[in-house]
Amino acid sequence: MVDRAPRILLVDDENAIQTLLSYPLRKDGYEVVQAGDGREALARFDEGSYDLVVLDLMMPKLDGLEVCRRVRAKSTVPIIMLTAKNEEIDKVVGLELGADDYITKPFSMREFRSRVKAALRRAGMQRDDEEPSDEPPLEIAGLRIDFAKRAVHVHGADVQTTFVEFEILAALARNPGRVFTREMLLTRIWGDSAYRDPRTIDVHIRHLREKVESDPRQPDFLFTVRGVGYRFRDTER
Repeated sequence: MVDRAPRILLVDDENAIQTLLSYPLRKDGYEVVQAGDGREALARFDEGSYDLVVLDLMMPKLDGLEVCRRVRAKSTVPIIMLTAKNEEIDKVVGLELGADDYITKPFSMREFRSRVKAALRRAGMQRDDEEPSDEPPLEIAGLRIDFAKRAVHVHGADVQTTFVEFEILAALARNPGRVFTREMLLTRIWGDSAYRDPRTIDVHIRHLREKVESDPRQPDFLFTVRGVGYRFRDTER
């Protein structure tokens, strides 16, 4: 059970956006720490622990992509990127650097609050109504997935995964051999597939392969089903 308010780092260089977003977050019971540019964001991040980072893409001094890269280099905290751009490349680059989700401006407050709640739920916050998992770990061909501890090991070595990466891996591994479409995974992880590019899944799968596969080009665990989606290896293989 969570015994404290989730702590959110909100980073945007526009005061109007800061005010617009911080008010409903605090009303929902979250602790919000604000930063107005990339350098301040990194300084605030180093001063304490956070359960979520909401990060604008276009900022002075350091842009959101660079902040995302530096934060992800030392933490698996969920990151939601805010972008006013419509170009898909910006979203994909953000995901490549480790963002878990993105929202394109303008967006509704209902959508924003929904994304925040979903990210915190994935991060282990707001689980008052959930019982601790007693699901046994999965071990296969040197890969160990401990669902209760959200831990992944390859040949005994600890593998750091982001929250979204672990959720995708767990969803596939719990259903060996079953094919999941990108839309199915989007819905399973984020609650819906609306407003999200299916390529989001492709980026996270590629990151997972780089972490758990001996040769990402010849995977042993995460297989592409061309034209459909992805599946985990059959356990009897």
